Amino acid sequence: MNRFDIVIWGASSFTGKLVTEYFFKKFGSNKIKWAIAGRNKEKLENIRLEVADKKIPILIADSFDKKSLSLIVEKTKVICSTVGPYSLYGSLLVELCVKYSTNYCDITGEVHWIRSLIDRFHEDAKTKKIKIVNSCGFDSVPSDMGVYFIQSELSKLNLHAQEIKMRVAGIRGGISGGTYKSLNNLLKEAYKDKDVFRVLKNPYGLNPIDKMEGDDKKDLQKIMFDDISGSWIYPFLMAGINTKIVRRSNALSNFHYGKDFIYEEAMIAGKGPKGLIKAVITVLPLAIVSINPNSFVKKFVDYFMPKPGEGPGIKNREQGFYNLRFYIKLKDNSIVLAKVIGDSDPGYGSTSKILAESALCLAFDDLPSNYGVVTPSHSMGDKLLKRLRENAGLSFELTF
Repeated sequence: MNRFDIVIWGASSFTGKLVTEYFFKKFGSNKIKWAIAGRNKEKLENIRLEVADKKIPILIADSFDKKSLSLIVEKTKVICSTVGPYSLYGSLLVELCVKYSTNYCDITGEVHWIRSLIDRFHEDAKTKKIKIVNSCGFDSVPSDMGVYFIQSELSKLNLHAQEIKMRVAGIRGGISGGTYKSLNNLLKEAYKDKDVFRVLKNPYGLNPIDKMEGDDKKDLQKIMFDDISGSWIYPFLMAGINTKIVRRSNALSNFHYGKDFIYEEAMIAGKGPKGLIKAVITVLPLAIVSINPNSFVKKFVDYFMPKPGEGPGIKNREQGFYNLRFYIKLKDNSIVLAKVIGDSDPGYGSTSKILAESALCLAFDDLPSNYGVVTPSHSMGDKLLKRLRENAGLSFELTF
C-alpha cells in the first residue's frame, strides 16, 4: 500500500512552490496523502512555512542518488516533478518510477529527453501498466487537449478534422529562471549533438519508430501572411514540443485523428502594416535567445534574464492569460473555429494548476488503459478535460 498518493518533487522550485500552494489550498494536510520533496531541507521548510503548514511531510533525496530517490518512489502512487532541466536531473527518477510501478507527470518541453524516455522505458511501462506523462503544463496540454476536444466533439456529429491550424491570438505572461535554464540547456545539447538536433527538426520526432510518416511540415521558421486567420503570423516558441505531442497522441491512438491529419502552430501578430511591424519586433528577441549558446551576445543576454527560483510575481500571474484559436478544416474543405482560453499566465499560474490536476487525475480517476510513455490526452482523456474545465481555469469551445 502506498504511503503517499502524490509527492511534489522539486517543491522549492518556482513552479513547485505554486503547485504546493495549490494543493494546500485545495486539500489542506489531511484530505489526501501528499508530501513535498527535494534536495534542500531548509528550502523545503521555508516553502512549507510560506504556503502550507508543518503537517505536510518533507522528503529529502538527490536527483542522482538512487537509494534516496527509491525510498520516495517506492511508497508513492504518483510523482509530480517540477525539477528541470529534465535532461540533466530527471532520467533516474523516471527509471525508478518504472522500476517501482509508480505513475509520473512533469512539465518538460525538452523533446530530445522525451524521445530518450520513449526509447528506454515505453515498453517496460506498458508491461507494468503505468503512465509516464510528460508535458503536463502550458506545453503541451492546451494544444494536446484542444485537439482531443475538437476531434471528440466533431465525431459526435460524424465529422472529422483533416487539418488544424492553431494560432495564438493573445498571450500575457513572464518567464522564470528555471524555464530559461531549460531552454539554454536544450540549445546547448542541440548545438553539441546532431542526434538531438535531428529529433528537434523532425515533425514526427516523438512518434513510435514505425509511425514516423505523414504530411506535416517543419514548424514555422519565418514571418508570413496567414490566409486562414487574415493576419501576419510568426514562429511560436512552444510549437516545437506541442506539435510533436499532438502527433504522438494521434499515433498512439492508432491514428484516431487519421493518418492524413495535419497540425501546425503559430503566433498571430495582427493585420496590415502594424501586424507586420509587430511580428518583426517580436521575432528579434526570440532570434537572440535562440542563437549559439556559447556566443558573446547570448551570454550577455543571459546575464539579464531571471535566475533559477526567480519568476513573475502574483500580480503578473493573475493578470496573465492566453487565447488559442484552432482553425479546423473539415473533409469538405469548410472551416470551423475552436478556442481554448486560459485564465492566468501560461507559464506558471496556468501551468501549476494544469500540472496539479494532471497528478490528481493520475492518482484518483478511472482512466483509459493506455500505458507507457504517453501524452496527456492519450493517458487521461475525458477525465483530464473535465478537471481542466472545472478546476484549472481552462475553457474549450467549438463554434460553427
